Amino acid sequence: MLLAGCTTSSQSSRSTFPVDDATLAMYAPVEGEPFAVPAVPVAKIDPQYRRQVVETPAGIEEKPGTIVVDPQAKFLYLVQAGGESIRYGIGVGRQGFSWSGDATINDKQEWPKWFPPAEMQARDSYAARFPDGMDGGPKNPLGSRALYLWQGNKDTLYRIHATTEPFSIGKAVSSGCIRMFNQDAMDLYNRVPLGTKVVVLAAPESIPFDPYQPGAPMVDAPRASGSAALMPASATAGRI
Repeated sequence: MLLAGCTTSSQSSRSTFPVDDATLAMYAPVEGEPFAVPAVPVAKIDPQYRRQVVETPAGIEEKPGTIVVDPQAKFLYLVQAGGESIRYGIGVGRQGFSWSGDATINDKQEWPKWFPPAEMQARDSYAARFPDGMDGGPKNPLGSRALYLWQGNKDTLYRIHATTEPFSIGKAVSSGCIRMFNQDAMDLYNRVPLGTKVVVLAAPESIPFDPYQPGAPMVDAPRASGSAALMPASATAGRI
């Protein structure tokens, strides 16, 4: 279940899609961060993968505040009250997401440090340059935010994290983690406290995407300053 470091190499053909002002604002450059967070090129991103409010799919019965990840459909849902969810586009591993089940967010990090696992360092000369980890920053593959998934007192080594490669969203190109646009990872980070339940659906549980279901752009969340105090990162919390 060890991850190969949440890196990717991908190329894709890119069309141009219409973008409204609200969406442009939602994915504009982010100010006030220790490192630059550039705008997402949303005109070249399939609109289904933009952050939006949708009706909670019939297959999701979790209570509000729960995160539901559908790796096959490349969506992450944050369940809300009133039958709605915030839906985010995600990228997953090339071989699909091999792990499914329930987990809990046990740690949250801004500009997290990246620890490439030993097996990745052995086969990847770039990863081998960081035996003690790579500090957070614009070149770090974890991007601006990371949520750490645990089961009980065990780190699953899976993360929900930002990415510096926006064109990987909606694709199976990473080494196993759940990746999001920087702006979306920051938005989700601000909405969920420690202890949030995360449900990762197995392939047979995947929810068919309805392209005709209307969605509305979702504005950025305020920082959830009072939701929970962050725990210190453990020695293994970033070993992805």
